[in-house]
Amino acid sequence: MRDRWRAQLKTFVDTQSEGRNVSAELKRHVWTTLRNTAEAGRTRGAMEFFLLTTSRDGGLPASLLVSLVPLGDTPADPEKYAAWLELREPDGPGRRQVSVVELAAGAAVRVLDATTLSVHVLMPGGAGYLTLSFSAPLTGMSGPMERLCDAISGSLRWVQ
Repeated sequence: MRDRWRAQLKTFVDTQSEGRNVSAELKRHVWTTLRNTAEAGRTRGAMEFFLLTTSRDGGLPASLLVSLVPLGDTPADPEKYAAWLELREPDGPGRRQVSVVELAAGAAVRVLDATTLSVHVLMPGGAGYLTLSFSAPLTGMSGPMERLCDAISGSLRWVQ
């Protein structure tokens, strides 16, 4: 319920920043990012929202939003879906990297930018794409964080 998760996200950010030298502006930015992620996910049919926290002296959260993208206007072929996503991306220095990768769960479209990684895995039976949307607004999506998110995506398997 919207009124409940908004308060829970605020409490989460307050708890994670407690005892650390975190400015009010940074706390507000993190809360706004998490709120916007949750709201955008809710409108796109999000099913789960996970937050990763590091050690008490480490950074603030990263998130994983799991949602279903029905086929509808979305191309069923991952190569065509990648091309469709590529066309929707403006040119510029912050441009996303769109590619098709092979995972244990099958073909997937991988979309990477500075702070986010989305993996769209084609679901069996033509139901659509299961989307794993990772976000690391403070640390960025590179190095160990990118490898962790790729490992999580790579662990996805379909069970009959």
